[in-house]
Amino acid sequence: MNIYQCPECGYQYDETKGDVHEGYKPGTGWFSLSEDVTCPGCSIRTRDEFIVVESSSTNNTAQA
Repeated sequence: MNIYQCPECGYQYDETKGDVHEGYKPGTGWFSLSEDVTCPGCSIRTRDEFIVVESSSTNNTAQA
């Protein structure tokens, strides 16, 4: 699961947590959101302008 961040205000959408206040249940994928959704933090940026700030491919693993 990924975390997406608004480049305007810094709001983060974590797919694992969702955003219950906005009506997105935990586990709701980013691309399951409406294409025309705007940032709930600033209402300026749209879904396609958010950046991935943490990806499931960047798992923290313990080093020996």
